[in-house]
Amino acid sequence: MMQTRKLTHIAILITFALVIHTVEAMVPVPMIVPGAKLGLANVITLLTFVIYGFKSAMFIAVIRAILGSIFIGNFLGFGFFLSFGGAVLSTLAMALGISLWRRGAVSLIAVSIMGAVAHNTAQVLIASILIQNINLLRLYLPLLLFLALPTGFFTGLVVIYAEKALSKVIKDVKQQ
Repeated sequence: MMQTRKLTHIAILITFALVIHTVEAMVPVPMIVPGAKLGLANVITLLTFVIYGFKSAMFIAVIRAILGSIFIGNFLGFGFFLSFGGAVLSTLAMALGISLWRRGAVSLIAVSIMGAVAHNTAQVLIASILIQNINLLRLYLPLLLFLALPTGFFTGLVVIYAEKALSKVIKDVKQQ
């Protein structure tokens, strides 16, 4: 019963992440930097960290990147590799941040910003390798790192409020 409940929760979280990922890819967001996104699907990844831990969060990030790229139509294309690499590296960065958060050393906002910085860094690094232009790191990365601060802040804030709203569910999950 407990395993079925967890699988159901994970399936719902994947669905939320996919919907957010797909809608965000389809809706043009007026950003100064081309390709910059709000990264709202990371709300689900970070919330999954809080509820279920690293393995589930990485699973959701990877499945979201794969299925999201299939839904959008860029599977194994340029965008897929950027999304996948960003998702994996940001989840690893958030794993470090979550361990600090659990000790009370940082807030979920800081964890989210760590994830946003890692995501943008991975994407620019992968893009510079794929198009064989190291200047992207010098010219484009600073802009994306600057944008990671407000987007990571917003994402972290959403997770804080979601965690409070779901506190009963989280408590039930952790007691099982």
